[in-house]
Amino acid sequence: MTTPEGVLAYWLDDVGLKGWYAGGESLDAEIKDRFEDAWEQAMSGAYSLWLTYPSGTLAYIILTDQFPRNMFRDTAKAFASDHVARAASKMAIARNWDMKIDEPARQFFYMPLMHSESLTDQDRCVRLIAARMEPECPNMIHAKAHREVIRKYGRFPTRNAALGRVNKPAEEGYLAEGGYGAVVRALSPEASA
Repeated sequence: MTTPEGVLAYWLDDVGLKGWYAGGESLDAEIKDRFEDAWEQAMSGAYSLWLTYPSGTLAYIILTDQFPRNMFRDTAKAFASDHVARAASKMAIARNWDMKIDEPARQFFYMPLMHSESLTDQDRCVRLIAARMEPECPNMIHAKAHREVIRKYGRFPTRNAALGRVNKPAEEGYLAEGGYGAVVRALSPEASA
């Protein structure tokens, strides 16, 4: 039986800051092995009690927003639970539950907004990171880069293949010129120096 404490201990302690964005086949396989059944249960409506307190909601968001990106990398299923993660995120933020979780774990309340293809969500993510995280939060550059992609294309072109969407000509150029990595480099302080 998966518990919120188990999700948080695994993601925050075992994987930790260095592993959160590193990815890799072995991490993807480990997350799938340990948490795919729990994700399926969450998609069937289980774990609603997790949404009644801050750390439980954080675990729910990690299970439905972060883990699918590892478990189902490069497939449509990687984004299948984004809507429930985003709803949990917005509810928690409205209750200020994000502020009851220390950094750097707090950032995971904002990730469903960063993963949204809505510019409103993107703008809110940037504002929340600016207001509720330390000024040197390394994720700010990524929040701004995600927002820039949505501003320019209205969606994430890197998802097109997985979601069966046809690339528009401008998106073809974006992907050919380095995609998201090029946006991050353009926004980084070193690029303007």
